[in-house]
Amino acid sequence: MSIKQTLLDSLKHGLIVSCQAQPGDPFFGAEYMARMAIAAQMGGAVGIRANGPDDISAIKKSVTIPIFGIEKKSYDGFEPYITPTLREVERVIKAGADIIAIDATERYKPGMYTTEAILTEIRKQYPDILVMGDVSTIEEGIKAEKIGFDLIATTLVGYTKATEDQRDHHIDLNFIKRLTDAIQVPVIAEGRIWTPEEAVQALSLGAFAVVVGTAITRPQEITRRFTKHIKGYQEVLNVSKK
Repeated sequence: MSIKQTLLDSLKHGLIVSCQAQPGDPFFGAEYMARMAIAAQMGGAVGIRANGPDDISAIKKSVTIPIFGIEKKSYDGFEPYITPTLREVERVIKAGADIIAIDATERYKPGMYTTEAILTEIRKQYPDILVMGDVSTIEEGIKAEKIGFDLIATTLVGYTKATEDQRDHHIDLNFIKRLTDAIQVPVIAEGRIWTPEEAVQALSLGAFAVVVGTAITRPQEITRRFTKHIKGYQEVLNVSKK
C-alpha cells in the first residue's frame, strides 16, 4: 500500500479539526494553535487543518496526526487567498504539512495562473504530497477531480461571488450529497458544521471526512452562540410578562 493511500485511510470517516486564529483573537499565535491541536488529538481528531508556516511548524512538533496545510494570503487584483501561489505551497510544505490545500475554483491566481497550472507544477515539484482542492460549486468539484486533485473540500461554499447567496449558519447538506454523487475522489465536508449531528449527517451523505473549526477552536464564537440564544430567551420572557 502506498504512503498516500495509508494517509488517506487514516482520515476516513474521521474528524479533522481546523486550528486557526485571526489577528486580534485571544488565541492568536503558533503556541496557542499547537495547544489547540494537542487538545484535538486528545479528543480523537484524525487530522489538523492549519494556516501558515509558523502554526504548521509548531503543530507538527506537537501532534502525530496528519496536518492539512494552507497559507492564507491576499494579492491585489486576485480573489483566491487559500495557498494561491507556488510560493505559499513551498512554505507550507517546508513547514511540515502532510497534505496541501489550495483554492480549486476557476478564478485566476496571481500571475494569471489557472488552478490546473498550479496543480501541475505541484505534482512536478512534490510528487509525493497529497493535494486537496477547496471548491465552492459542484462544477468546480467536477473540474477539480478531472485535473487530478486527491481530495476535494467544500470549504469555499458561500465565500465566492458565485455562491455569496448560499452563505448560511449551517452546512448545506444537500450540496454534500450532490457533490459526493457527482465525483469519485474523497469529499471533505468543511464549513459551518456546528454540531456532532451535522458532522454525522455529512458522513452519512457520502463525505469521506469532516472538518470542524470555529465550533471547536474559537471560544469567543462558541460563547457568542450561547449568549445569542439566551438573549433570545430573555426577550421572549420579557414579551410574555407584558
